[in-house]
Amino acid sequence: MTQVRLQLRSSKMKCPPLSLIAIMCACLASATASAVAQLAPDQTHGFGKNKLVTFTYLQNFDCVDQPKLDLDFNGILARSDPNEMQVPICQPVTEPTQDPTGGSIAKTAHLYVLVPMFSVDNDQNPNDAMQCPNGGRQGELCGHELGEQLIKLFGAVPEAWKAKVNSAITTQCPDPNHPVPGTCTMHASSVDLSVTLAALGKTGPPTANIFLPTPNHSHVVDNDFINTEPIWWEVRPVLIMDQSDWPAADGSSGITSVEKMDAAEAAGRAIEVGSNFFLFFSSRVSSMGGMR
Repeated sequence: MTQVRLQLRSSKMKCPPLSLIAIMCACLASATASAVAQLAPDQTHGFGKNKLVTFTYLQNFDCVDQPKLDLDFNGILARSDPNEMQVPICQPVTEPTQDPTGGSIAKTAHLYVLVPMFSVDNDQNPNDAMQCPNGGRQGELCGHELGEQLIKLFGAVPEAWKAKVNSAITTQCPDPNHPVPGTCTMHASSVDLSVTLAALGKTGPPTANIFLPTPNHSHVVDNDFINTEPIWWEVRPVLIMDQSDWPAADGSSGITSVEKMDAAEAAGRAIEVGSNFFLFFSSRVSSMGGMR
């Protein structure tokens, strides 16, 4: 951190004007905030216990498939379907019984991924939807086509899949080091929304995958996990339906703890589901973690 020092050359020297001191203090505070806000390429921010936390990722993601699952809906169980093993199928709502360590998912830590399903400006322009990173996978919905489907399903393009979220909100992914929409360090760059859409009553029972780019999102962890050594975490998407619940970048408002998340869910403003998506990282309270 840059230090600012005032050195008196004479005992008769007058003190700097208060306005100058105020300016210097403001500059120092700004420099400190910028230094703290900087993230390494393998890091993202999150919230927990109303504090800002920093995640450091040590492995790539894992989307767990099990022998008796059929994640591609072709009627063949994974144990007999080698094609199902060729690309990761990261599927909200679907939960395996084990995490990547082989341990019971009931004992796996939770990473709550807040997904902004609202549209700040009731966006009706399908061209505002994000493109698929690097072209995406075969059949993945991208750009204009993605925007058209989102408007049809949700009445507008949600901030979750905008190429650039409305300036009224910020998200922690994409992270500053990987600003490409649909990406975030060590994350999958696409998700299968087929089961989610069926659960929301937007479609019938899934018969095929519906791949979309990974949405813009932010993170919350349980109170007891804000300082945690590297472990596997189950991604639990939380669909945020009301803009008032969205966390500000500095955590001064919105959902920054599981208690506030649970309250939003109880009020019907948020929907939480499980997934077969796991991430491996450590969590540490950031230097500016005491937000309120």
